[in-house]
Amino acid sequence: MKKNVFSRRQLAVPYAIFLFLFVIIPLFVLIYFGFTDENGRISFANFLHFFGSGKTIGTLLYSIVIALCTTIFCLILAYPVAFFLAKGNFGRKQVWIMLFVLPMWINFTLRITALKEILTVLEGNLAYHPFFNTVLCMVYDFLPFMILPLYQALCKLDNSLIEAALDLGASEFQVFYKVVFPLSIPGIISGVTMVFLPSMTNYVVLDMVYNSTYIMGSLIGSYFSSYDWNNGSVISVILLLMICAVTLLSERFTKQEQIEKKSVLK
Repeated sequence: MKKNVFSRRQLAVPYAIFLFLFVIIPLFVLIYFGFTDENGRISFANFLHFFGSGKTIGTLLYSIVIALCTTIFCLILAYPVAFFLAKGNFGRKQVWIMLFVLPMWINFTLRITALKEILTVLEGNLAYHPFFNTVLCMVYDFLPFMILPLYQALCKLDNSLIEAALDLGASEFQVFYKVVFPLSIPGIISGVTMVFLPSMTNYVVLDMVYNSTYIMGSLIGSYFSSYDWNNGSVISVILLLMICAVTLLSERFTKQEQIEKKSVLK
């Protein structure tokens, strides 16, 4: 037998170099500017400015509201679609999946521009409301990222569990509430993570649909555009800490769900 030309460690070298150049170094730069002042001295004034300014706190709260609305609407729309794709009895299932994933292949700017033109054609004040436009465009952009994790989780669901619940006299609602929904929670967590966190910083939608600086991504961009790297970096660090906290909580929740499932099966 021929030996492998490259070992596993050698194959990991390109990824390690990429990780160091494009992840570790940028994070180090953000942390450096976030914890220093204009003269390069260590300072926590940037954090005090963030939490002491009504503009930044208001922007953070508005970003959270936008992200929550986007995530909720994506979950409401994506769950029936994912369940239909995973458990539906129809042919050419891969074609239907491709139709829902196809928007991800189209350029983001082109998609938002097309949706913007549709909104301008519609009559009424609702079509020109900035909050409505923002949530609608965010849902349109992130909906596939919610469908795919849910679809994968529901595909792993054993149909015999549903049949057993129905045979034991459970109604369709009870089957969904006590069997299908709990077993699909890992997919829901993955989808929520993939939608909630990016929608807090996706300022491109606001710039294209409604020119404003309401969400955190817009605020970060405005600071860096004015060469205020310190305040821009500290906001990035705070968002990074929020992402880490949400990821750890979701991972802990997923592990707890797996432990409860094993205890029930035993």
